[in-house]
Amino acid sequence: MDAKDILGLPKSTHPASQEKKSRPLKESQRKPDGISREVYALTGGVPPLMPAVEPLQLKKRPPTDEKITWQWLPFTSSARKDNLQLYHWVKVVNGIPPTGDYSFAKYNKSVDVVKYTDEEYEKHLTDDMWTKEETDQLFELCQQFDLRFIVIADRFSSSRTVEELKERYYKVSRSILIARAAALPGDVSEHPIVKEPYKFTQERDRKRALFMVLSQTKHQERKDYEVLAEAKRIAESHMAARNAKESESLVTFTMDSERAIVFGETLSPPSNSEFAPAMVAHSTSMAENASTLVSLRMLRVYLRTYALDQMIQAASSSAGLRTIKRVEQSLQELGVNLKPRVPTKAVCAQHLELRKEILTLLNLQKQLQHKEAEGSSYRDGPYETPGTPKDRTFVPDSTSFGGEVLGDRVGKRDQKRKALGRAEAPSLPAQSKRPRKLRASDL
Repeated sequence: MDAKDILGLPKSTHPASQEKKSRPLKESQRKPDGISREVYALTGGVPPLMPAVEPLQLKKRPPTDEKITWQWLPFTSSARKDNLQLYHWVKVVNGIPPTGDYSFAKYNKSVDVVKYTDEEYEKHLTDDMWTKEETDQLFELCQQFDLRFIVIADRFSSSRTVEELKERYYKVSRSILIARAAALPGDVSEHPIVKEPYKFTQERDRKRALFMVLSQTKHQERKDYEVLAEAKRIAESHMAARNAKESESLVTFTMDSERAIVFGETLSPPSNSEFAPAMVAHSTSMAENASTLVSLRMLRVYLRTYALDQMIQAASSSAGLRTIKRVEQSLQELGVNLKPRVPTKAVCAQHLELRKEILTLLNLQKQLQHKEAEGSSYRDGPYETPGTPKDRTFVPDSTSFGGEVLGDRVGKRDQKRKALGRAEAPSLPAQSKRPRKLRASDL
């Protein structure tokens, strides 16, 4: 008897197909070797984010043929000059102790202080403000304290400032190096002491300015901050006004260039018709350069290489692909890179100017070839008088079969008619007269 019998419920309330299915058994995952059970339970078998040590290395044992022991052995260090002998624990393999210098002796670094003789001092290093005893003491302290001039000034016998001690030391060292270089072969111009001399005045002013800054009160700092903020605001307003003025001038220049383009296309005189394309192309390039500058001003922050590419495209916009390739070929022949390796402002300006000059040279060469072709065609073809209509044909006089001129009578009648016409008709102005046709005898 179960609960269904007590409650009077049928036993088969659900069909057999909907009976609860048995859950699949989870595959048991074996814990990997080298990991404790607690750690594996916490991580759940997920690999760690950081690389871990391989389990094989955890149980790695030393070779059986090596016998390792630790022994208390004495040692000496080359960093010490008194040959002091100390002891420490050392790892010994197979009874053979390690040899060589102390491992930490390599960190003992010292400064190479220049030494001088009495003869060199009398010849090159005499100074009215310093005695030889003070100079000797200074160099001994520099050697002892490794150029720590704060400690040297504290240990020095006379009351000398740190700047005075530095000036004397570097001045003496520089004089000795230059004097020895003149006597012995060798170049000391790249030596730091010779290349960068110590500047006493600059160091003194720097420390004085630093002391003034560090000794300021809160009120002075706030006042300085307000002054700097006001100066920054004034500079930004001046910059904005200047940028607006430049943008306005560039827009005016662009409008003037566009007017020049329209004038060159429509109102150019016929006598200079062969130079009109060059004028229009030059005006177009100027207008595009102006528009490029305006767009770069709008960006405010841009790479100089990007600006150079934009200016090159604007300068070469009126040229064709073949002309641009010829410009690049000319640059390669001159040994100039297509893009500057060091794109400074001056280099980019010169590079752009060189491209414009090469483009102008190619245009002039093209016009010269055109003019030479026209001249050769005029030389090879028949001569034609300017202003002579080309559709007029020459009609020869007809002759009779007997050798007499058939048009004699007609000519006499025409002459009489012309004479009567001159007497009756009023005289015409000189501009309406037809120009006389040139003959071969006039040339």
